[in-house]
Amino acid sequence: MDLQRQSQGDTQTFADALAQSFEQSLTLRLQVPWRVARVDESETTQPIESAVCYRLAAAGDLQGEGYVVLEREQVVTLGSQLLNQPVAAFDDQQADALAELIASAMERLSSLLSPQFGEVTFKVDRVEDVRLEGMLAVPLEASCDDEKRMRVVLYVNESLSASLSPATEAAPQAKAKKTSIDPANLQLVMDVELNVSLRFGQCQLPLRDVLDLASGSVIELDRDVDDPVELLLDGKVIARGEAVIVDGNYGLRITEIPEPIASHFVR
Repeated sequence: MDLQRQSQGDTQTFADALAQSFEQSLTLRLQVPWRVARVDESETTQPIESAVCYRLAAAGDLQGEGYVVLEREQVVTLGSQLLNQPVAAFDDQQADALAELIASAMERLSSLLSPQFGEVTFKVDRVEDVRLEGMLAVPLEASCDDEKRMRVVLYVNESLSASLSPATEAAPQAKAKKTSIDPANLQLVMDVELNVSLRFGQCQLPLRDVLDLASGSVIELDRDVDDPVELLLDGKVIARGEAVIVDGNYGLRITEIPEPIASHFVR
């Protein structure tokens, strides 16, 4: 029974981080404030009719699968907003637009989970005919400006649930060991100036395209306009945030730090 409660607690931690990531992605993409949070567990007993299901396949220090399930009507409404189109009958474009949004949220989720669970990536795809019986279910609710609330249910399979549980004990110990720094030694280098840079994106170009570059050329980067800007130290990402203008210069408003910055100075 204790193990079961621990497993549910770890799943809820995962669900809270997913809700936060989903909320940030919705807010940035639609440019209006959204709220996504866990709701009463009793909601899991109510089946979702005409469901649309997205699989979250975890790889890395977490293994297993989660599933985000929404009502088809909600996918139509939200997908139409993402596409900036009038609400119409359900089609693949709406479902694909929502899949892209979820994928963006999962990138943020990976950063939120890394301090506790280690490195993890998620592959997002839409699936059908999935048997969700027996999986741990956590109900979520998404709302915007007190409009009609959208019900979302997160399902976590046994593999992901088991992968979450032991990490909560092992990861903090490993992280604490990794980031232990003698304060006296750290003070000796506190005035050392370091070069940090912002990365809006990157791409790979063949030599012929590089030689063809001229004034007015446009290069497509590998990053969506809604994705956060990365702050790099010695080529390593130490923070992410939003680009801002400060007294006519570019600046960065930090929104997330993947892991304690001090850990980058420990080998």
